[in-house]
Amino acid sequence: MKHLFILFFTCLSFHSIAQTKQQSLNFQNELNARFANDDTSPLKNKDRKQFQALPFFEWNKAYVVIASVRLTPDAPLFKMETTTNRNPLYQQYAVATFLLNGQKQTLKIYQSQDSKFSFDYKDYLFLPFKDLTNGEETYEGGRYLDVFISNIINGEILLDFNRAYNPYCAYNHNYSCPIPPVENHLNTKIEAGVKKGFIQKD
Repeated sequence: MKHLFILFFTCLSFHSIAQTKQQSLNFQNELNARFANDDTSPLKNKDRKQFQALPFFEWNKAYVVIASVRLTPDAPLFKMETTTNRNPLYQQYAVATFLLNGQKQTLKIYQSQDSKFSFDYKDYLFLPFKDLTNGEETYEGGRYLDVFISNIINGEILLDFNRAYNPYCAYNHNYSCPIPPVENHLNTKIEAGVKKGFIQKD
């Protein structure tokens, strides 16, 4: 526990809270722009015409954490369950451990085998999770965080849950979305990032 606190305060010199907040707000603006764009929106046509913005929790620095990372290169390949019959092949890439809401938390980070062998996406990792807001303030199927291999520095990674977002199947059942494995179900509330649904135009 003490070591994790030291990691957090050490990394503040490299990741100022103000800079992290601005990056989070930029991410949210980009997400709204993607949903409003006819060419990139996952929304159904009728919903896109009514779309104004996604609802977000108010940005909260308590949900910006520095996690210690343990790589797991020998983890076996497995088929991840999705909302359809599709079962993409993944491998656990690492285990992230951090403090959140006064408790030690652990999340597994995964790598898609399709991404691993793709020149454009080989840096991409996948962090799906569920928490106690699911089905209430947030989508019942859980949310995702985008993380990257290049973000892991000296055995640490910054996780900003203000950038947590919903899978596309939360808005359109035509998509096939990975379901967060049971090992990534958190027994706490993550009151940060995207809420469920979307705000409609007046």
